[in-house]
Amino acid sequence: MHGGVKAMKFLRNFFHSKGAIFAVSTLALILVIIVSLCVGVVIYTPVQLLELPDILRYIRFPRVMAAVFAGAGLAGAGVIIQTLLGNSLAGPNIIGVNSGAGFMTLVAALIFPLIPQMQPLAAFLGALFSVMLIYLLSRKAGTSKMTILLSGVVLNSLLNAASEALCTFFPDVHMSYAAFRVGGLATVQTLVLYPAAILITVLFIIVQCRANTLELLSLGDDTAFTLGVSVKKYRLLFLVCAAGMAGAAVSFAGLIGFLGLIVPHGARLVVGDEIKKLFPLSVLWGSLLLLVCDTVARTVFAPFELSVGIVISIIGAPIFIRMLLKRKVG
Repeated sequence: MHGGVKAMKFLRNFFHSKGAIFAVSTLALILVIIVSLCVGVVIYTPVQLLELPDILRYIRFPRVMAAVFAGAGLAGAGVIIQTLLGNSLAGPNIIGVNSGAGFMTLVAALIFPLIPQMQPLAAFLGALFSVMLIYLLSRKAGTSKMTILLSGVVLNSLLNAASEALCTFFPDVHMSYAAFRVGGLATVQTLVLYPAAILITVLFIIVQCRANTLELLSLGDDTAFTLGVSVKKYRLLFLVCAAGMAGAAVSFAGLIGFLGLIVPHGARLVVGDEIKKLFPLSVLWGSLLLLVCDTVARTVFAPFELSVGIVISIIGAPIFIRMLLKRKVG
C-alpha cells in the first residue's frame, strides 16, 4: 500500500518536473524519427530498412533530417527574435525574416545555379538583412507590438513580391518555387541540407552557451548594460544567430510559416521565460512538430503528398488568431 502511494508520488513529481519534459520530448522525437524512416509509399520494419541502405541513405534519412533541422532552426530563431524584440508575436515568418531568406535563396539559385551550397549563405544574408531592418525600425519608431508587426508585414509583402517578380523574369530560377513558397521537403538537396544543418547546430550551441546573456537582454538595454552586458556586441551576435538559424532552414525547406511563432509560445507556457530552458525545449519541439507534420503530409493523403508548410499553416493560423485575441496588440 505504502509502496503504491510512493510510486504515485514519484510519477506525479516526475511528470511535473522540467527534466521530465525534456526526457519525454527527446524520447518522443526519437520514436517519431524511427516511425518516419519506416513509413512511406512502402512501409518497412526497422530491420528491413537496414537491409536497404540506398533507400535509407538517399531518400528517407535526408528527408527526416531536413524536418528535424528545419524545425529546430525556425523554432530557435523564433525564441531569439521574440526575446530581443520583446514581442511574443514576432515569429520569423511574421516579420519578414523567412521572406528575406527566401528571396536571397532565389538570387543565389539564379547567380550560382551549379553551386547549391551557396544557398545557405545567401539565405543567411537575406534573413540577417530582414531582422536587422525590423530591429532598427522598431528602435526608431518605438517598440510597440503594433509597430513591429506592421513593419514586418510590409517587409514580408515587399520581399514576397520581389521573389514573385524574380520568378516571372527568370522562370528557371527555381523550378519548384510553388512548393518552396509554402514550404516543403519533398525535393530537399543534401548538398544544401548538410551545410545548413551544421550551421544550425553550431548556432544552437553558441546561443545555448550564452543563454543567460540573452535573458539579460530581454530585461532591456539599460538594465542589461547596468548588469555588465556589452549590449551592442551581444545584440548583434544574437541577431546573427537568429538570422543564421532561420536562413539555413529556409534554404532547404522553403518558406514554412508559423512554426517559429507557435512553438516558442507553447514551450513558454510549460517552462516559462527562462531562456536556458525555453530555447532548447523550443528547438526540440520544433523538430518534433515539423517531423510529425511532414510524416502526416506524405502518408495520410497517399498517393498524393501535401506540402508540410500547408499542414503547419492549418495548425498555426488558428493559434496565431487566438494569441491576438487573448492580448492587446500595440
